[in-house]
Amino acid sequence: MSLSICIPYFSGAGHTAQLAHEIAKGFGQDRARLIDVTRVHDDDWYALDTCHAIVFGSPTYMGSTAAQFNAFLETAAADRWPEPGWADKIAAGFTVANHPSGDKLIALQRIQTYAAQMGMIWVGQTSVGAPVFPEREGLNSDGSWIGLMATSSRDKTEMLRPQDRQTANAFGLRIANATRRWNNLPSD
Repeated sequence: MSLSICIPYFSGAGHTAQLAHEIAKGFGQDRARLIDVTRVHDDDWYALDTCHAIVFGSPTYMGSTAAQFNAFLETAAADRWPEPGWADKIAAGFTVANHPSGDKLIALQRIQTYAAQMGMIWVGQTSVGAPVFPEREGLNSDGSWIGLMATSSRDKTEMLRPQDRQTANAFGLRIANATRRWNNLPSD
């Protein structure tokens, strides 16, 4: 059985989509299925139901996840919560906002609470960057352990700060390793 991950996300301006792609690179691009939650098809639902891990992503809008993302969560829960269809599946989350705080913690807590209600196993970050390790400047620069937080770049030609791309890659690898361990799958 090969390792698989789904990354359902909503992206208003493209930042969250880019972050999803960076996480997928860390996990292994060929193992990741990116799903725009505004265009979910039957084969996407099948992939979500059969994958080993789901990494949820939404921008932080006004201190919470986006309404379009919330609609996806509610649709998924309608059929999967009573069973429970996603129980014991690995879960993680990520968000991006314009400001370094931007109340991103609340958005991640919303996603984490949803995962707990679905019976999922939450995986947070382990990347320790500066100031603890000065040589790792930029890694997990928002200091988030519950999930991945990113801050949109002021340079709109790059969308995300380079350090957030680096952290997203590391987070994807962390999720891959935890998923392998949880599902007793061999390393590559």
